Amino acid sequence: MDPTFGEITQDNRTEWVRLRTLTYVRIVALSGQIAALVAGQLAFGLRFDTGLVALVVGAAGISILLSLFLYPPAKRLSDTEASLTFLFDIAQLSLLLYLTGGITNPFALLVMAPVAVAAMALRSRSTLLLSIVAIALITLVSVSYRPLRFADGTVLDVAPILTFGHWAAIVIGIAFQAFYAQRVAAEANSMADALLAAQMALSREQKLTDLGGVVAATAHELGTPLATIKLVSAELVEELADRPDLVEDARLLVQEADRCRTILHSMGRSGKDDTMMRRAPLEAVLQEAAEPHLDRGKRVHFLLKSGDDPQPLIQRRPELVHGLRNLVQNAVDFAAAEVWVDASWTAQTLRIRIIDDGPGFSPQVLGSIGEPFIGRGRDPNRPKRRPGYAGMGLGMFIAKTLLERTGARLEFLNCDGAIKTLPGSPVLHGAMVDLTWPLARIAVDRAEALAQNLPVDR
Repeated sequence: MDPTFGEITQDNRTEWVRLRTLTYVRIVALSGQIAALVAGQLAFGLRFDTGLVALVVGAAGISILLSLFLYPPAKRLSDTEASLTFLFDIAQLSLLLYLTGGITNPFALLVMAPVAVAAMALRSRSTLLLSIVAIALITLVSVSYRPLRFADGTVLDVAPILTFGHWAAIVIGIAFQAFYAQRVAAEANSMADALLAAQMALSREQKLTDLGGVVAATAHELGTPLATIKLVSAELVEELADRPDLVEDARLLVQEADRCRTILHSMGRSGKDDTMMRRAPLEAVLQEAAEPHLDRGKRVHFLLKSGDDPQPLIQRRPELVHGLRNLVQNAVDFAAAEVWVDASWTAQTLRIRIIDDGPGFSPQVLGSIGEPFIGRGRDPNRPKRRPGYAGMGLGMFIAKTLLERTGARLEFLNCDGAIKTLPGSPVLHGAMVDLTWPLARIAVDRAEALAQNLPVDR
């Protein structure tokens, strides 16, 4: 199976590596390099070209500082950008090994680390390229390097058989880790695609099931009246044989009864993707999304602020309704008494805010909301403030993913004081989810003609 859903595909995964996370890993790696160099020189009396080594380490430090201060914390790297970063790290480590004993340096095996991390995040082609470069560079430093010396000038010498064994182990390790990590990442990505495919399939199947139930009930209820109409019409055709002006009308009744039976039979075999149902006023879509949670003991208020622009007619897409419904459910779950769905729009943008009067998002997870599997261990207060809640953030992840596919930008916030845009300016400290769309991305032109209804095979 090779599912494709909007921008998410099996073969097109870009901007999945978070720059800040990669930078923190590189800081740890650079700190380990510096510690090993200092310990080797001071504790074990090893000697190497300190100036050149400091220059190589300094280049890595400068690259880390540039990534910290020139880019925003939320930036995610494309496949090419991440590949170049890993390529720089492999080259920097290989040059450092060249200056500090080459393959005889016990830390030479760390060249496998960038390849393993890259295999988890990048495409197979990029991982293969980095593996080849790493093997080539480690082979180069195994035959040409500056040997380590002790304080008395003695060269640190290693038997050729051990040198060859060390090189072979590193090469095999690079190949094995790259292959293993790539396979694990591919399975994880396939599972993510399967999750989205299951959600879409369930949504479609639910609609078709509902349609099938309506058709079955309609066919059952109309079967007897249609049979009666056809029987009476057939008798009228016989009795009005001498009335040409009326017999044609009786025959038309028979034909229309047969046509109704054919239509019901056809609808029973397949559903209809009704294009009329693909569009709806904004208020109707919000009401539909919140409808399952309107009678759960919390008051849900709908506020529409239009200014001078008429209420937009928007696309009634399943992912839009499902995503909004999940956010409303989350607000109702944790609200004390009230939830507000505040919608406003201009000629360019549509904005929806979902606000509750509950305790709000915990500060420990506020920056990670929308990422899958946020465990309880990251928020020690969650069991106390949200009793009975056993979620792991997967629902919010699905809602965020589906809404972003419709063009939405989401921001998760906590209220802090009076909200003057709400009636009565209530003082709130609950959660707020702020969604913004370019209106052209989600709105439908009222004057646009409807497309032809297409059959949906069951």
